[in-house]
Amino acid sequence: MGHHIGFVGTRFAGTDGVSLETAKWAAILEAQGHECFYYAGNLDRDPKHCMLVPHAYFGHQDIDWINDRAFGAVTRSPEVTRRIYSISDHLKKSLYDFTGIFDIDILIAENSLCIPMNVPLGLALTNFIAETGFPTIAHHHDFYWERDRFSVSAIGDILWMAFPPSLPSLHHVTINSAAQQDLCHRKGESSELIPNVLDFETPPPVADKYAAGFRDAIGLSDDDIMFLQPTRIVPRKGIEHSISLVSALRDPRIKLVITHESGDEGNDYLNALVEMADRSNVPLILTADHVDEERGRTPDGEPVFTLADAYSQADFITYPSLYEGFGNALLEAFYFKKPVLVNRYSIFIMDIEPKGFEVIAMDGYLTNDTIRQVQHVIDDDEFRERMVQHNYDLSRAFYSYTVLRRKLNVLLTNFTGME
Repeated sequence: MGHHIGFVGTRFAGTDGVSLETAKWAAILEAQGHECFYYAGNLDRDPKHCMLVPHAYFGHQDIDWINDRAFGAVTRSPEVTRRIYSISDHLKKSLYDFTGIFDIDILIAENSLCIPMNVPLGLALTNFIAETGFPTIAHHHDFYWERDRFSVSAIGDILWMAFPPSLPSLHHVTINSAAQQDLCHRKGESSELIPNVLDFETPPPVADKYAAGFRDAIGLSDDDIMFLQPTRIVPRKGIEHSISLVSALRDPRIKLVITHESGDEGNDYLNALVEMADRSNVPLILTADHVDEERGRTPDGEPVFTLADAYSQADFITYPSLYEGFGNALLEAFYFKKPVLVNRYSIFIMDIEPKGFEVIAMDGYLTNDTIRQVQHVIDDDEFRERMVQHNYDLSRAFYSYTVLRRKLNVLLTNFTGME
């Protein structure tokens, strides 16, 4: 028998990691006969299954006002406290409405009980669960103690109480073993480790004629070698290493293509990368205007491609991140059967590398050996094919929908024998 499952978060829209992982969970649950509903401040899901509550969005002006005063200081004014609790009471009432209107059986709190992007929402959820004993899964993608921006705070009391709370009806889920250990150490809470996944049971589609047009649309010739950096342009992605790699390979056919834009952290890093590429004579191609969630056209009539189209045309993936909560782009490289350079970030070392994946690895800096390995992968077709097939097969065993399906079944059975 299916159940009504309510996802609660600040935003379920676009291609951010939380929205994408939520969609995967919902797809698995719905395939098993459950019905999914959504509560958030920014939504692009089926309106019939949604409750839009503007103050639940982390970008709401009232939430911005609170965040400006809650972080970067060690005390808060009475007005900050009043507004936090006032908005929290409003959101708590709307949670009662949400669970009643849609007859929700289980809540899944998506990142809203671990990172204080919306402090009143986390507080509202905590009090709602405490008052009702509502069966809730807290899916934690990022904890506040992992981010420098939250290290100085005037709301330590609220963070301790609600991010995350310790409640009898609340089951915690973490996406990597470091977060699992931290949660246990800091809060004494056990959690189920459920990594991010992709549908490895379904092979990637063969690139069609439209996808094949991606290279031409961004100015590449048939002879060019496309190194794809499939990330936002933010400092923690370590894109300077990708530029250094292309420079060191000394092959004019190699072009470095970056799919995403700078995001909300300004353009200083982007400008520094452009200057570095110019000095190093590295062809840097920024394609954010040509890559979106769906195929289409730009206002100028130029073609727009999906990220999958871009992956299908890539020859090599660069992923020299300094830090990742998990590493979705790495899974995507495995899924699209592309060789990949990885800077050995901590979660890769702890959770992914021990499984035996074959990547070109670097430890914070490029060496001559790393550069030789990349050259070998480019030159040796047979070696490259063995590598990417090995990674795909391993991913199917460890990061597939089958893994997620099994783990979600275990979670649901914890609630009054539900399956």
